Amino acid sequence: MRIKALLALTAVAASLTACATADRYDAAGDVHDLLVAIRDNDRARFDAHVDRRALKGQIEARLMDEARRRGSSDALSALAALAAGPIADVASEALIRPETFRAAATYYGYTPDRPIPGRVAIASTLRPVDNGRVCAAKKDGPCLLTFTREGSTWRLTGFDPQAANLHLKR
Repeated sequence: MRIKALLALTAVAASLTACATADRYDAAGDVHDLLVAIRDNDRARFDAHVDRRALKGQIEARLMDEARRRGSSDALSALAALAAGPIADVASEALIRPETFRAAATYYGYTPDRPIPGRVAIASTLRPVDNGRVCAAKKDGPCLLTFTREGSTWRLTGFDPQAANLHLKR
């Protein structure tokens, strides 16, 4: 009986690992396309692999968190809440473009003077995270970029600016 239970658990673990590996490999193709778009400054290709609405929402949430963290008055908090949307609109237009993400690509070793690795190499740098998403991270480092499957395409849906600042200062 114990052997059957152990075999069943092993089969479940193997199938979950296979799903995570398949997601990482599948996402790697779109991450490769995004890296090429960043390298080539191809705005249309970049936009096809970026979820602007999700990234704008992340910027807006960060602005709100910063206002709360500073412990401002209720009136100032209300003003910050009103201004967060328009500020996030302007910030997202200014920041969500290939040139901005070039520093993150360089951190991962994708510099213009080197060829972008293939799908298998990129898949090895992706880490499965919650809700079927994957993130790009170096070895044991933090997740810098997060990708979510939207239909048949994996799109950039999250960016950790604190992790970027830690690594880009080195």
